Amino acid sequence: MGQIVQEFIAEYGELLVQGTWDTIVMTSVSTLIAYVIGVPIGVLLTISGPTALRPHRVLHSVLGWIVNIGRSIPFIILLVALIPLTRLIVGTSLGVEGAIVPLIVSAAPFVGRMVEQSLAEVDESLVEAAQSFGANTWQIVTKVLLFESLPSLVRGATITFINLFGYSAMAGTVGAGGLGDIAIRYGYQRYQDDVMIVSVVLCVILVQIFQSLGNVIARKIDHHGR
Repeated sequence: MGQIVQEFIAEYGELLVQGTWDTIVMTSVSTLIAYVIGVPIGVLLTISGPTALRPHRVLHSVLGWIVNIGRSIPFIILLVALIPLTRLIVGTSLGVEGAIVPLIVSAAPFVGRMVEQSLAEVDESLVEAAQSFGANTWQIVTKVLLFESLPSLVRGATITFINLFGYSAMAGTVGAGGLGDIAIRYGYQRYQDDVMIVSVVLCVILVQIFQSLGNVIARKIDHHGR
């Protein structure tokens, strides 16, 4: 048994380590950029609502419409449809670089809606108190809404990361690299079940690690009830 494991590691160890790293990179970068785009969207959706800080029916409707369309397109269809755009932006539709663009496009609307929901959980009395002290919209957004919803935002980021982790495996169908690509090329196309099983186990381990890490961070920064 030990000999079999050693032979497997010798043959596929480097490949699996590189695939694990590629998956972490493409998922982390995509999550980060999706939040850079999605947080402003979520904030605008929140403050432009009918009874919000700065009601704006047209802006709220247009943003909501864009977010809903973005969330309704299956990732595998989006992945193929965005190949020309991906090539235009990063020069290739393959590998880690080729996966990041469709991952961001698929995640940004989801993040926007997650942020909107997190901000909606903030106690309205806190907003009213800030207004009574003369706080402007920017101060209310940054010092009340975002600050008070930070634990929820962190949990949302963890959910987004894990969703994109699954999408990155799906991106392996078009040669995007990572553990998904390895599982498909070796486990499915070459019928090497051992490689597929190890790839799946690595995915499960990574998801558990990041989920636990997100929970710990959320608890650390949650100032409610202290």
